[in-house]
Amino acid sequence: MASLVLGTRRGRLPGSALVRAATLFGFAEGTTRVALSRMVAAGELSTADGEYELDGPLLERHGRQEEGRRPQLRRWDGSWRAAVVGSTGERRPAAERASVRRRLADLRLAEWREGVWIRPDNFARDAYPPIDGCTWLERARFVSDEDVHELVDKLWSPTGWAATATELLAAMAKTTPHDDIAETFRIAAAVVRHMRDDPLLPDALLPADWPGQALRAAYDVYEAAFSAALGSILG
Repeated sequence: MASLVLGTRRGRLPGSALVRAATLFGFAEGTTRVALSRMVAAGELSTADGEYELDGPLLERHGRQEEGRRPQLRRWDGSWRAAVVGSTGERRPAAERASVRRRLADLRLAEWREGVWIRPDNFARDAYPPIDGCTWLERARFVSDEDVHELVDKLWSPTGWAATATELLAAMAKTTPHDDIAETFRIAAAVVRHMRDDPLLPDALLPADWPGQALRAAYDVYEAAFSAALGSILG
């Protein structure tokens, strides 16, 4: 259910469409409605006028997913953004520390040293959200470019991301909605998750033949074909 709603641009679908779509994967109507009720109770979905809409953590995930699909980046000038965690010296509860780590990871920062999170400052947004227990630093620079490339490989493993992206491109080329709509959905969900995890690094720090844009372009076509096929089935 989450993947179906996350896969839409609006983050919202009619309950009737969700029930019919779930039957394609072998789920009975009653099972689907129970799952939807539980997701509403858990704060993952909200419902109104017969539609279910993303809420809470799923809504945040949808925003990160859309950023991965249509990133708003600016030309990188070599500067970095950093967040220093726990700079006040207070020892916070484990749950709070875990929450801070998740938020920083969702902003596509990586932990360089314990409590020090960084990323190239190439997002179009000028400001990062305030996070309790974090001090933001900007316009930081490394002295050695060679060290920077080694650091990027260690923290974000762009070659690993690229390898998986290439496999997903091949999977989309191999299976179309006309072949197997259920398998198409699984592939599409995997592509969306992978785009969500794109580190969105500057071109200067990426390997040659980076497949990020090719994956996004191919998915736009794939998603349109899947939506058309699913619409014809659901009526």
